[in-house]
Amino acid sequence: MAEIKEKQTTDALLEEIADYVLNKNITSDEAFSTAHYVLMDTLGCGILSLNYPECTKLLGPIVPGTVVPKGTRVPGTPHVLDPVQGAFNIGTMIRWLDYNDTWLAAEWGHPSDNLGGILAVADYVSRERAARGQVPIKVRDVLEMMIKTHEIQGILALENSLNRVGLDHVLFVKVATTAMVTKMLGGGYQEIINAISNAWIDNASLRTYRHAPNAGSRKSWAAGDATSRGVRLAMMAVNGEMGYATALTAPDWGFQDVLFNKQDLTLSQPLDSYVMENVLFKVSYPAEFHAQTAAEAAIQLHPHVKDRLNDIERITITTHESAIRIIDKQGPLHNPADRDHCIQYITAIGLLKGDLTADDYEAEAAADPAIDALREKMVLQEDEAYTNDYLNPDKRSIANAVQVHFNDGTATENIAIEYPLGHRFRREEALPKIREKFAYNLSTIYAQKQLDDIQETSVDYEKLTAMHVHNFMDLFVH
Repeated sequence: MAEIKEKQTTDALLEEIADYVLNKNITSDEAFSTAHYVLMDTLGCGILSLNYPECTKLLGPIVPGTVVPKGTRVPGTPHVLDPVQGAFNIGTMIRWLDYNDTWLAAEWGHPSDNLGGILAVADYVSRERAARGQVPIKVRDVLEMMIKTHEIQGILALENSLNRVGLDHVLFVKVATTAMVTKMLGGGYQEIINAISNAWIDNASLRTYRHAPNAGSRKSWAAGDATSRGVRLAMMAVNGEMGYATALTAPDWGFQDVLFNKQDLTLSQPLDSYVMENVLFKVSYPAEFHAQTAAEAAIQLHPHVKDRLNDIERITITTHESAIRIIDKQGPLHNPADRDHCIQYITAIGLLKGDLTADDYEAEAAADPAIDALREKMVLQEDEAYTNDYLNPDKRSIANAVQVHFNDGTATENIAIEYPLGHRFRREEALPKIREKFAYNLSTIYAQKQLDDIQETSVDYEKLTAMHVHNFMDLFVH
């Protein structure tokens, strides 16, 4: 008797993502308005990173001198690349300084990392269409793509913790980019499922490069790698490469059984525009987001401690569980990637300088012995209310409190900050400062006229959204 085989069905998660990408109409004005600022802020972060040779050495074509006809422009550079390498370049620039937007949940990450793949492919497709006399892609379309990739990555992150199984959050970047870029390249429902099934099968990198003793610069190009891989898988899918219907749930061999402790991957709420509406901006400080409010508190305390550094007995940092788990570091810090993920280092700089910039993570700044002297006096403690509010979907706070105690028994005020400046609850306060941040970041490489042209276009929502993507990208050629 012939064996009866059970009919294979497609994983529901794959189907839900594909349906969302193809069919969901985004109607939230708040999401589009926020995406406008995310676009400016993310590009500005990428431009600022071009001041750091450790970043720029990774940029350009794989084979030196390669120029791709109608290829992707890399902002702030003369490079014209294929979309895969263009996505790596843009994605690496964006993430290099740990200064672009952030999403905190069971898994944390940076949804604007997807802009590497989105911009690279949108620029390429827009130029191809223009060359054929077809309608190019508009920047408004890019904003919608951003909303959707933010949503895919962010809702996956709500309850699916990759970090607890040792995997890195950039897997969710890869999945989100793959889904969106497949549609952009003309793929339909089945092509999207084929592409994202391969993104899951790829797995993710280990988180070890974010933690001692291996903390290093890969954390600054990992998202570029993920978003560029998403472009590659999308291009394969639209050319007919097959997918794998139960890549997630297949017994023994699927992602869930092999790499996720046999847990189910879930989407805890319908995909819409929630993540973009609630995303966190890093407005003032290039630091891991769990430490943003600690930096803000320390800077407020700077005037009260700067003349009493030798009198400090201890420094208390009250925080939430996630911060203790990932950025509580004692002992030597070996490079900028190590330092910008250390809550004690970030707090020490705020107390000492009354400010915090990307340069403060470099070796020259880190050589100041006062930094480690303060770190040694720091005590971290968890406040369960902070942890609970961090996970509360109606709050999503990132609370920290800093208090300095002196040898004579006196102490500063305990400065507690629940919501950082880039939080949705402080959005109106943040917007002018996001524009200032954008202008400053541009000023680090562009002459005044080009800076003015970029700003005039980028800040004007109506003008920007009506613009063709390739014309927008041409503004940034340097």
